[in-house]
Amino acid sequence: MGNETEPNEATLEAERAEAGEAHAADRPPTGEEESAAEQSAEEFEDDRAEVAAHFEEMSDIGAHVEGEGKID
Repeated sequence: MGNETEPNEATLEAERAEAGEAHAADRPPTGEEESAAEQSAEEFEDDRAEVAAHFEEMSDIGAHVEGEGKID
């Protein structure tokens, strides 16, 4: 990654201003998007328990990580 740059003061100020604002969608979902979301939720309903268990397992592993990946 040879193209790294340092953000200037204007960029940092814009980021600080954005961070304090409420985050919201730029528009409501279309009917097609709502339909797809509902279909997806129904399609994956049976996976909820498995996904929740996997999340808990990975959270526990992350909380007890040692070595190179450890965050101080």
